[in-house]
Amino acid sequence: MGEFDLIRRHFQRAPSNDTGAVVLGIGDDCALLQPSPGHQLAISSDMLVAGRHFFADVDPEALGHKALAVNLSDLAAMGARPLGFTLALALPHADDDWLAAFARGLFALADAHACPLVGGDTTRGPLNICITVFGEVQPGQALRRDAARVGDDLYVSGRTGEARLALEHLRGSDWAAAAHGADLRARLERPTPRNALGALLAAAGARAAIDLSDGLTGDLGHILRASGVGAEMDVDALPVAPALQALPEAQRLECLLAGGDDYELLFTAPPASRAAIAAAAASSQTPVTRIGCIVADTGLRLLDVNGQPVTFDARSFDHFA
Repeated sequence: MGEFDLIRRHFQRAPSNDTGAVVLGIGDDCALLQPSPGHQLAISSDMLVAGRHFFADVDPEALGHKALAVNLSDLAAMGARPLGFTLALALPHADDDWLAAFARGLFALADAHACPLVGGDTTRGPLNICITVFGEVQPGQALRRDAARVGDDLYVSGRTGEARLALEHLRGSDWAAAAHGADLRARLERPTPRNALGALLAAAGARAAIDLSDGLTGDLGHILRASGVGAEMDVDALPVAPALQALPEAQRLECLLAGGDDYELLFTAPPASRAAIAAAAASSQTPVTRIGCIVADTGLRLLDVNGQPVTFDARSFDHFA
């Protein structure tokens, strides 16, 4: 199977009757996208590398899902509506069954979010997946990392830590041996991008946001540095999945605060927006929890329910650490 046969068989689809923003898709030198009048483009790229971001024996259908999910999550963090995406795919060899499963997972999520594949590239090489996603947002409505303000509430969607526990279970870590692998593995390999919530947050009063890819404390640090503020986080307010509740405290905190691969939204909003944030959460069927506040003194202070400091030294994920 040659390169162009591969593309036609697995990735080129008949044009939809409702093409939305896609004027021209796969088959030319460039795709042509037409954002809605008066909107700005939101663009993000993510790369997944075998052995670094996923195990070599991962279910290819799950890998197709995750490859797009991590990019859709970036749009969710900006409050942007998906328009389309490109796929650059390096393959050691053209395995028809593997490609069929990968494309099935990819397109199931793409269709669910009305985000068509509009182009890309394929080549032979070590397994590597790079997706660039395009979205649109109204001017002034993007949820930027530099927009947190002193006095804002700090929220997180869903729960953190399950993906990290799944990773440790797959690695054979002693402290994760009793974890329920099948349920947790879905959280690691099939994350749910929070686009429905993200689309509602700006109108609900949210200011700054980020998606949790590398760990809660590390990703929060990006907001704090960009906004020139600090935060106080109530560690005991964090939702804890049943699988994490029996862990020793040190490992539980490591999963909750530095786990990564959660793809939940961490965001800030003024206290006056609490009712609107709750309504956005209900409308999008996405649980959100208020876990702290933004303060003037820079840095992050972790506190327990009684306001006492919590010691935590683990670092979030860093590709070059």
